[in-house]
Amino acid sequence: MTSKNSDFAPVLTRAAEAETASDPSSVMTLLADSDTTGGLLTSYRSTFAKGAVGAPAHFHTRAAEMFYVIDGSLQVLVDQEIKVLNAGDFLLVPPHTPHAFAAAPGCEADVLFTFTPGMARFDYMRLLNRVMRGEASFQEIKDSAERFDNHYVDSPVWNAALNANA
Repeated sequence: MTSKNSDFAPVLTRAAEAETASDPSSVMTLLADSDTTGGLLTSYRSTFAKGAVGAPAHFHTRAAEMFYVIDGSLQVLVDQEIKVLNAGDFLLVPPHTPHAFAAAPGCEADVLFTFTPGMARFDYMRLLNRVMRGEASFQEIKDSAERFDNHYVDSPVWNAALNANA
């Protein structure tokens, strides 16, 4: 079988060979990044422990972000609304839409994330991992907003939801 898109070859990531990035409450399995997909998409899988916060409120200017819940439940901010996604649920967040996510209260979550078009998101995950280990500063994340198309915003709605679950 040949690829219909000459910009990249078929991508196969074996579970046993996938790079992972983790913090005390989640593991991200890096599946396909923009450099291997001709820029079409980036995809990774995250597993969240009970009570784990995934990402604070942010938006992307160039990428749409897709969430597919494999197992458990994920609490998601979409603009100014909190939604709970359960196993089998799918959500597409368009560019410029503030969003955030965490394991739903009392739940674990296993989620497949896909961004289109793809960007070098794995470098962002690696940076987050270095920050969690104390090897990089939060300022480096702030300074990387344009590079990784990750723009943090304040969300009183999200902050209230997190505080209610604490």
